[in-house]
Amino acid sequence: MEAVRAVARIAGDAEVTIEANPDDITAEWAARWVEAGVNRVSLGVQSFDEGVLAWMHRTHRAEQAGHAVDELMRAGIRNISADLIFGVPGALGRDWRRDVQQVVALGVDHVSLYGLTVEAGTPLGKWKARGTVEEAPDEVYEADFLEARGVLTGAGFEHYEVSNYGRPGRRSRHNSAYWSGAAYVGVGPSAHGFDGVRRVWNVAAYAEWARRLGGGESVVGGVEELTDENRTVERVYLGLRTSQGLEGSDAELAVARSWVAEGWAEIIGRTIVLTAMGWLRLDALAASLTLAGSAW
Repeated sequence: MEAVRAVARIAGDAEVTIEANPDDITAEWAARWVEAGVNRVSLGVQSFDEGVLAWMHRTHRAEQAGHAVDELMRAGIRNISADLIFGVPGALGRDWRRDVQQVVALGVDHVSLYGLTVEAGTPLGKWKARGTVEEAPDEVYEADFLEARGVLTGAGFEHYEVSNYGRPGRRSRHNSAYWSGAAYVGVGPSAHGFDGVRRVWNVAAYAEWARRLGGGESVVGGVEELTDENRTVERVYLGLRTSQGLEGSDAELAVARSWVAEGWAEIIGRTIVLTAMGWLRLDALAASLTLAGSAW
């Protein structure tokens, strides 16, 4: 934060977020974060089920989430977000509704829910390849998504983006910047930045990043210039993933009208807003809208 202040002015009402795991939080660290200017913390809770936490190789225990929130609030940080992961294998016997109810009971003002995905090369990917883990079927993924939505909106949270819920006035400014196409700066190994025209990312390996930095070399690992096609795809995808929706062209509105009958979207004026059932089909709907628009 001192380095940032040395080269930039931070707005007085800026949202300054740090990501942390529940076992990272101590009274000392929370006080130091506040002193540095941090006013929002995103906690990687993931689950309140000890078996699920162990399976995920998390280093914290379920009870530490509550202790972490208490310490942060005592330090003066009341803008707190918590992450949960859904769609875990059924063999783990997790009570998903209980997890969501417990995150509400923490008293946080923001919740992010992410469906478990299997990536090649990760331990989970290898377990699946060996047949030792079975992914949750689509029906379970859908049921978890809709159940969480019911619990959280019933508790007063706004479902303002496919994976995010916030109490009124507590939407994440940081995440919202990405969805709106705002420019941002990435600092550090693997960090990404966007200036409105191109994306830039730094080398991922810390040792290489540090070597280049120490030698006065560029730490940029790659650059992507956005084409008109890229911009169209992103406009559609980013617009559909939020509750603000996408202002549609005539061609896009023509396609989206069939979604209304299926219960996947609403059309308000010229704005296409996906329902919860539509968000479950976000990738497919965005792709079909993009293809239809280019065909017209």
